[in-house]
Formats: sequence, structure tokens, C-alpha cells
Amino acid sequence: MATTALRPLSLGELLDRSFFLFRKHFLLFVGIYAVPQLALLAFQFVSVALRPQGIIFSMAGALWTLTAWLLMLPVVATSHGAAVLAVSKVHLGEQTTVSESLSGIKGRIAGLSLITLGVGIGLAIAFLLLLIPGIILGLMWALWLPVAVLEDKGLVDSTRRSTELSKGSRGRIFVICFLFLVLIYMVYLLWEFPILAVVGMHRGYNPVGGLPAWFLIATPIGTFLTSCLVSPLFTIALTVTYYDQKVRKEGFDLQLMMSTLDVPQNGGTPGTAPVST
Repeated sequence: MATTALRPLSLGELLDRSFFLFRKHFLLFVGIYAVPQLALLAFQFVSVALRPQGIIFSMAGALWTLTAWLLMLPVVATSHGAAVLAVSKVHLGEQTTVSESLSGIKGRIAGLSLITLGVGIGLAIAFLLLLIPGIILGLMWALWLPVAVLEDKGLVDSTRRSTELSKGSRGRIFVICFLFLVLIYMVYLLWEFPILAVVGMHRGYNPVGGLPAWFLIATPIGTFLTSCLVSPLFTIALTVTYYDQKVRKEGFDLQLMMSTLDVPQNGGTPGTAPVST
């Protein structure tokens, strides 16, 4: 049992715990993200092979882009949802695998996709209306994913529950979100800048020509690598924060401790206290 984690953690301890889990279970989290992301990467490769230059501005290009977005929703729901299940296991001192984590989310992909879409639309509207209310709403809803996955709640209940859990800790949630989003963006730019520089030189000699095929292939590869190698950190941090808020507000550490002391009527089982005679 992860006794260090099952107590109120400071901001530094939350960050340290998130990096520790990522380092210790690196292949687990990379595998969870890579498997569903491969489907999206394959679709992007097909689009490069089949779509001629300029189609992006046509009706066919719009339909192709819509298809990509519709595919992205279940991919995101699968990878992030399975990662939450994995974090929940390893954070509480249990073991899990890539296949077990993905199987655990298999029957809930459609529901999580709709919740993801609903949260995305809500946040987009809030940010369009005004930046500050959008940030505030984002902090209130920051824990919707672990709530939806671990408590099996819908859109309204997930956002409402997240609002309750995040109350009083939104300042440090802001710091966590800011740090990890900046990290993800920086890693992506490390891959993207050299590509854009080469493309700039290429178009300098051929300003009328379209984007080269290698650029259309390299860009999704960079996004795929960033998603697999860095994005899990953000999900880990939010899930650890979810459990930390449950410890602070609901005494989850005490609940878990008491559950390990419960003894079945027909005798003890591994991990429980023996029956006294």
C-alpha cells in the first residue's frame, strides 16, 4: 500500500508523486497511450496517401477533417480513461498491465467520449465568452476525468463532483495544470521547430508549392510521440490530485485503512486481519 500517498500532500509532494509513478511505470503508461493512438496515427498516414494537395479547402477536406475529429474522441477517451484506471491501481500499491487497463475502459468508451465532448464544448464556450471565467471553469472541472472513470458518473454529475472536490485547492490545481501543459507544449515544440524550419527553407525556394509529404508524415509522428511520452504525466497528476482531495475532504485514507481491517464472516483472506478466537 502506498502509505506516503495516502495522506494530504503538499504541492511539491503531488508533483514528486506524479513524476515518481511515471518513472516507475513508464512502459505501462506509454503502452496505454500508444495502443489507441496508433489508430489515429494510421488514419493520418492514410490521409496523407489519399488526399491530394488543396483538398483541405474543399467539401471533401471538411468531411475528412470531421472524420478525424470523430476518431480522435474515442482515442482520447480510451487512452486517458485507461490511464486513470492504471494510476488508481499503482497509486494505491496494486499491480496492473496495459491490457488490463484498456479492457477496464472497453465498455465505457462511448460514454466517456460524449462526456469529453461535452466538457470540451463547455470550456470552449466559457473561453470564448471571456478568458478568466474560462480558466475558473477549467479549474472547477479539472477533476472530471478521474471522477467519471473511477466513480462512473455522467457529464453533469462528473463536473458537479469535480467542482465540489476541487473547492479550496484550485490555486494549486492551476499550478499543476500550468506546469504540465507547458511541459507538454515544450516537448512538442522541440519536435516541431526543426520541422517548421526545414519547411520554411523549402517553401522559400518553392513558395507556390504545397507542403512536402515528409512534413505531413513527420507532424503526426511528433504528435504521437508527445502524446505517448509526455501526456500521461498530466493524467497521472490529475488522478493523484483527485485522490489527494478525497483524503483531505472525505478521509479516504481512513476509509481505505478500515476496509483492509474488515473480516468476512467465513474467515480471513489475504490482506485482512485474522479472526480472533
